[in-house]
Amino acid sequence: MRAHSKAAALLVSAVTVAGLAGCAGGGSDSGKTEVTWFKLTETAETANATIKEVIADFEEANPDIDIVLEERSTDAHKDALRTTLGTSGAPDIFFSWAGPGLGGEFIEAGASLDLAEYYEEYGWEERFSEAAMGTVTQYGGYDGVPYTQRGEALFYNKELFAEAGIDAAPTSYDELVAAAEKLTAAGITPIQFGGTVNWHVMRLLDSILETKCGEDGYQALVSGEASWADEECVTETFTEFQTWTSEYLNPGFISINNDESSALFFGGEAAMALEGDWFNQSVRDNGMDEASVGVFPFPTGTGRIYGFNENNYISANSEHPDEAAKFLDYITSEEAQEKLIDAFGSQSVNVNVKPEGGSELDQAWTPIFENATGVYMNNDQNLSLAQTTEYWRIQNLVATGQLDPEDAGAEFQKFIDQS
Repeated sequence: MRAHSKAAALLVSAVTVAGLAGCAGGGSDSGKTEVTWFKLTETAETANATIKEVIADFEEANPDIDIVLEERSTDAHKDALRTTLGTSGAPDIFFSWAGPGLGGEFIEAGASLDLAEYYEEYGWEERFSEAAMGTVTQYGGYDGVPYTQRGEALFYNKELFAEAGIDAAPTSYDELVAAAEKLTAAGITPIQFGGTVNWHVMRLLDSILETKCGEDGYQALVSGEASWADEECVTETFTEFQTWTSEYLNPGFISINNDESSALFFGGEAAMALEGDWFNQSVRDNGMDEASVGVFPFPTGTGRIYGFNENNYISANSEHPDEAAKFLDYITSEEAQEKLIDAFGSQSVNVNVKPEGGSELDQAWTPIFENATGVYMNNDQNLSLAQTTEYWRIQNLVATGQLDPEDAGAEFQKFIDQS
């Protein structure tokens, strides 16, 4: 197994660590082993409830183990990981996005336990797809256990589309722009975003980048093989992005968050939302008529689907790695995944669990995944933390008209070169 430094600390804030130090797994007054799990709060309340149900099932079958769940919003969760991993306040299990720009941050710092012995003990390699296993082995060991595989696409309100004279979901980028123009002419907000959380608006920028630069160009840029300053498609991307943010997004988007902007879609005040397959359950939980909602992939022209994987990791300094691994084995089992797939989305990480039945909206995701020729990943997972922060800064300057789109690529490349 790969050696990890148990003393590794990630951007540790002494005050925060002191407040969270009691979170580490240990024994309880009842004599049970407590396994702590730091996790992202799911968008849909039904999904949160299902997680608690799965935990209860595990605890019933394993009465000597208590799973102590701590859930936080996206940015609060990232902060909690950066201030606790590698310290006595670290959880036994932590959820993270699997891309090198997010999960990789913690793995490279030595905060993740290499799980090679548990992959052998539980036969996990046969449980997960080759693509999912790629997120586990990308750093040279066995880091993390697959949790979800996500696809992102455009949800649309069929009634608002019809009101604007749009009779079919766009299948090309030009058709998408034409739809946005028709919606605007009809007095309907084409698409909603919340700008106080940078990763939300980033989805639009990433998708336009894939559209304008193509699969090879996108990958060359995010991998550092091409210069953001030299590629004309980068200027085209930021120009298109500025058009969208100035003409087609909900007014005041820059000052609200993703939940507030999603309320516009649920309330019929915005025609589209660029969201993931988890949004199906949010549509239901928020009382929207499912029959009025459709979904189609962002029409980039490359055939790839926008998406990412999420994994659960065992902390390098967990005092209960065996119990943690036992729990991770259960939540990726067929029994647990049969429950989770209904509440979480259309795809299970367990290759033996397939989506069956479900609503028309649920079924709409199957051909999107099946027809995809690959995946282009969210750029906060492709880029390093520092690069992501700069990417967002430039994104926001262009969106608010403070930076000329023609200068955006060179500005980003200058940061990359200097760092």
